[in-house]
Amino acid sequence: MSKADSDENDPEIDRINLRISRSFLDVVDETWRERGFNSRSEFIRYALRDSVNHLEGAGVWKDLAISEAQFDEGEGISSDEMREKYGTDE
Repeated sequence: MSKADSDENDPEIDRINLRISRSFLDVVDETWRERGFNSRSEFIRYALRDSVNHLEGAGVWKDLAISEAQFDEGEGISSDEMREKYGTDE
């Protein structure tokens, strides 16, 4: 039995629902497979845990969520604006 299967019967584990766009879900699925996670749930738990433990990155996650919503609406932030905001070169 895999760890993911055993989690479903653990009374300490709560199930939550998450609504995200299909395009972002495709990115999430591609990412967890490429990084060697056993499941989408395992990857999302890891990402949430990492976000809680590294609050300095919270602004980046918020901006990413805003950018995704803008992208879905046909809007967005240019890569030049992102480079300027975060001080990156390329």
